[in-house]
Amino acid sequence: MSVELIAQPLPEEKALPLWGHVGELRERLINSVLAVFIVTAAGYCLRFRLWEAAKRPLLQAIARRSLESPEMFAPFAYTNLSEPFFALMRLSFWASVFVSSPYWFYQLWAFVRPALREKERKMATVFVAATSLCFIFGAVFAYSIAFPILADVLMDEAFKAGLRPNLRPNEYLDILLYTVLGVGIAFEAPVLFYFLGRFGLVTSRAMLSYWRQAAVVILAASALLTPGDIIATTILFGVVLLVLYFVSTGVVWFVERRAARP
Repeated sequence: MSVELIAQPLPEEKALPLWGHVGELRERLINSVLAVFIVTAAGYCLRFRLWEAAKRPLLQAIARRSLESPEMFAPFAYTNLSEPFFALMRLSFWASVFVSSPYWFYQLWAFVRPALREKERKMATVFVAATSLCFIFGAVFAYSIAFPILADVLMDEAFKAGLRPNLRPNEYLDILLYTVLGVGIAFEAPVLFYFLGRFGLVTSRAMLSYWRQAAVVILAASALLTPGDIIATTILFGVVLLVLYFVSTGVVWFVERRAARP
């Protein structure tokens, strides 16, 4: 009798039915959407400061090619009466996504946590911190380094052609947000490869063996995704992605070492 009681799983360890998982996923999604909504509302109150920060890399790129200060330029114009409102609302939304990213990374972890062993559940803090830091660090790198270089390249082409800027806010936000979001996601590669290594889907030996092929693929992708001066932008983004590849290789090697311990 006692043996049977001991062998029975605890209620929290029982497998949830399909609709239980659907309900859990719905709850996590609702929590994430509410968090983004609240932060977006707060960000909209700061929309003009966000817009000043968003256009600063472009204004600095223009200022480097003239004798006037960045405050003297007004390169943006709109042709639709509602465009400024929706552009600033969009900027507030994406700013809230970056600010609230630790919370929805936690919601992701909370959803997959019941399927993990007790030892793996204790990694919640490490997982949330690692994913959040990688994403935010990638976004900051894109805004402070990658996008200014891209703006320099594109504005240099325009000035050489004798063109003056007359940009629409939405089109400018397209390239800014895609750059920041794309680099932020790319910086999640070490976290992704950590789980691939945990499940045995990749090995550090294979990643080191095929690093040359990976470098060719990375450079080709960089050439396709970066406009303007192919050499400058391709080298920049290619080197960043290649460094992330080797960092991910080190992460997989670390996972293998830990798995080999008795």
